[in-house]
Amino acid sequence: MTSELTLFVLKVAFLGLMWAFVFAVVYALRTDLFGQKVRKLPASVDAAAPVIATAAPVVAATPAPTRSPNASAASSSGASRLVITGGAKEGLEIALPSEQLTIGRSSDSGLVIRDDYTSTHHARLLNWNEGWVIQDLDSTNGTYLDGTRVIVPTQVPLNTPVKIGTTSFELRR
Repeated sequence: MTSELTLFVLKVAFLGLMWAFVFAVVYALRTDLFGQKVRKLPASVDAAAPVIATAAPVVAATPAPTRSPNASAASSSGASRLVITGGAKEGLEIALPSEQLTIGRSSDSGLVIRDDYTSTHHARLLNWNEGWVIQDLDSTNGTYLDGTRVIVPTQVPLNTPVKIGTTSFELRR
């Protein structure tokens, strides 16, 4: 009697472990196919202003002297267009909007980048204090300004490469 009860309990426990494994596999497949849930973005720049106000933008450090003096001394205040310098849309030029430009895989983004390394709502460029600031929107693979990962909203100087996924772009006059 005891051995039958023990065997029954072991069978039920094994069956429970098998179902837990099946659910774990299904969850992993769902996450791979559809991605993780994305937080909703604020509807307007005014709603996002408190986030930006708490984390002041940092000026990107000047890299090694391999860059030309004009490029390192230039600010982003005169930027009027975004030029894609690498990736699937290389050579594309976009006129910068007056307030912000969202970047991501989503079709409602101002700059749509469709590659495996770009999040749905990856980053945004904001016109802030007479200059352009890049803000990473908690993307999985990150946003890089001149090879350095952007953690806080950071000012983007002219002709400085910004990399999102496999796409690189620069702000130009």
